[in-house]
Amino acid sequence: MSQTAMISIIDDDESVRTATASLVRSLGFDTSTFASAEDFLHSPRLLDSDCVITDVQMPGMSGVELQARLRQGGHRMPLIFITAFPEERLRRQVTASGAVGFLSKPFDGGEMIACLDEALSRTA
Repeated sequence: MSQTAMISIIDDDESVRTATASLVRSLGFDTSTFASAEDFLHSPRLLDSDCVITDVQMPGMSGVELQARLRQGGHRMPLIFITAFPEERLRRQVTASGAVGFLSKPFDGGEMIACLDEALSRTA
């Protein structure tokens, strides 16, 4: 009756992408992974992602810049940020722009699950 949620994962670190996708798939969701924000923006997943998990700091476009670009383009899917450099100023900025989570790497699986539950309840 209802389709499985599509979660897009964007991180320049392949091991983080793989581990995060494994966790998300174990919860029964579909995943697509991208090494950059630009790759995601040029993919068909831009239109059908129910949630985006993105790194903050990446070569090229940052996760924060991605959030701004998505909002400017009218895309309202929830975003969950993950970062190795958790700065309170950045957390406030992305949360004020609608982010569902701001998790420090390495993040706890339970924290990610809680963020995904919150994100997908917003799109229901």
